[in-house]
Amino acid sequence: MKFSALSLFLTVTSAAVSQPKPAAKSYKGYKVFRVPVGTDASKVSGIVNKLGLTTWKGAPRAGTFADIVVPPTEVAAFNQEVSGMDVVTMHQDLGASIDEENAFGTYAAGAVNSTWFNSYHAYADHLQFLSDLVAQYPSQSEIVTSGNSVGGRPITGIHFWGSAGKSKKPAVVLHGTVHAREWVSTMTVEYLGYNLLTNYASNTEIKGFVDKYDFYVFPVVNPDGFVYSQTNDRMWRKNRQAAPSGSSCIGRDINRNWPFQWSVSGGASTDPCAQDFKGRAQGDAPETAALSSWLKTIKANQGLKLFIDYHAYSQLFMTPYGYSCTALPTKNTEFQALAKGAVAAIKAVYGTSYQYGPICTTIYKATGSSVDYVNDVVGADYTFTSELRDTGNYGFVLPASQIVPTATETYAGFRYLLQNMK
Repeated sequence: MKFSALSLFLTVTSAAVSQPKPAAKSYKGYKVFRVPVGTDASKVSGIVNKLGLTTWKGAPRAGTFADIVVPPTEVAAFNQEVSGMDVVTMHQDLGASIDEENAFGTYAAGAVNSTWFNSYHAYADHLQFLSDLVAQYPSQSEIVTSGNSVGGRPITGIHFWGSAGKSKKPAVVLHGTVHAREWVSTMTVEYLGYNLLTNYASNTEIKGFVDKYDFYVFPVVNPDGFVYSQTNDRMWRKNRQAAPSGSSCIGRDINRNWPFQWSVSGGASTDPCAQDFKGRAQGDAPETAALSSWLKTIKANQGLKLFIDYHAYSQLFMTPYGYSCTALPTKNTEFQALAKGAVAAIKAVYGTSYQYGPICTTIYKATGSSVDYVNDVVGADYTFTSELRDTGNYGFVLPASQIVPTATETYAGFRYLLQNMK
């Protein structure tokens, strides 16, 4: 589905966009702690459950760390429970960290340049930025949508191509902000597209990439959740789908809702209040249904060479599968070689270390995920998912000063794939 840049729905009404209202949910005085789980996860899980706390990276797992959000009312009790454990404070005041991060840059319509990546931006600014980018390259790019969110917002991206013309080459598709609070993924995916398109005419290598593939770049595939994370609750993860019957909890995790291996147990929650709620049925999130249908159409029309789903945080570069820790895709040996090379390329930029491997054994079991679906159902040649910076100093609330370094090193890993895919 396509529409012109001029008809793109924008909420921007002036050249300089005003800053959004602060999030309605206050995290003032909240603290975030990193707790070593050890060999027995039940102890840390017991603390989380006893005090009614939330975690940032799922349920505590043996041999890892649990990043735990503690409201002011429970700090004293939490400190008592973890006494003697090697606990690290990630955020002394989560609310203050969010306020600093939310100093959104203003964007003057038409001013497309690299300063965009120096700060985070309101959703309306992202739409304007994409529209302005297309306006600068009207013969080589277009605004595309891959369907609508549950709230009716178009899932908006940019499509650009090389000398052969549009839709003539196999596609490379990038997704960002599947989970609403992962803001650095929005900026990073935009950077990858911006870097390729703006340097096409001056960089021989980049020209070769863009002449070889069509690129479809979607910085925000969960627009309702993203807007909600900017206006109501910075820590919101899911979409904004109505609560199922018998529950008051809103939203589905659209990366646990894809119609492949959705019914496998242990990789998502059936609790509508959980962060990883899988939905009542596979593909029952409008975003998932739209994205899955659109990807199948792309595959049928021009072929799908590469799909990458960008997330944050943990510094991981992962391959299928998430639904099983024993099953492996047919091309696993090649996937691991490419992932290893991408991780090395990322590290060569600033020394940032990423781990790589199958989703299930590298981070955790995840059923109904995009990567598994795109690999086995759509049939893309290569599929990966990446967790961007960092590993726990800031977590989801990554300072704006780290956007450019994150995006730059991510491009190095992406470049490695474009150089080495068969």
